[in-house]
Amino acid sequence: MVDIIVLVKQMPDLEQVKIDPATREPLLKNVPRTIETLSEHAVEEAVRIKEKFKGKITAILLGNEQSSAIMKKAFAIGADEGIIIDGYEESNPANTARILASKIKEIKHDIVILGNQSADSITGLIPGMISSILKEPLLGNAGKIDIDGNKVKIMRILEEDNVEIESTMPAIISITQEINEPRLPPVMQIMAAGKKPIKAEKITPLYPKGTKLVSNRVPKSERKKLIFEDIDKGIPEIVKVLKEG
Repeated sequence: MVDIIVLVKQMPDLEQVKIDPATREPLLKNVPRTIETLSEHAVEEAVRIKEKFKGKITAILLGNEQSSAIMKKAFAIGADEGIIIDGYEESNPANTARILASKIKEIKHDIVILGNQSADSITGLIPGMISSILKEPLLGNAGKIDIDGNKVKIMRILEEDNVEIESTMPAIISITQEINEPRLPPVMQIMAAGKKPIKAEKITPLYPKGTKLVSNRVPKSERKKLIFEDIDKGIPEIVKVLKEG
């Protein structure tokens, strides 16, 4: 048996985020949250491992009382249990890692699976920080996971080449999108997801804020609008602009 913890992340639906023309900052109020893409891949991979080796899948999500829909998505894919940790609203990777590691310590596990980075902040820091806190090896950027006895081996996806790395369990595994293609959950599984209980916990302990968001603005985009009524005169100007750009 292989017991798996999957770290699930929620984020604003980027397709519905608008930019304030005055401040150039994203307008996030009332934007619905969705499950982060790599989190779907992480739960899917956990399910595939469970299909081979049995075991239990526990999903952990930093969220709030509105996060149950995200957890139900993880249930629909195949997670067995879900824990929502409420009360954390920072974007501080160090504190995020501390809180998640604290909860992971309480749960029996062989591997922890999470995305190698999130689609919103794209820091890529959380896997390494959790590994350091828990003193469990990190197998990062996994595009494939194989388990043999008490050992886990991954294919690490790199820019120029791929390499195989191996470790004993327990271990932390960060994944890339190449690892799988999430399957469409069966209707009965989706219906059952709504009936699974979600364990909600308040954040404890509270850590001091270590970062301050100074600015989150879209860069200015200044464009010159040129209209040429004469095509013969316009083409040389367009060629000139393209060469300069």
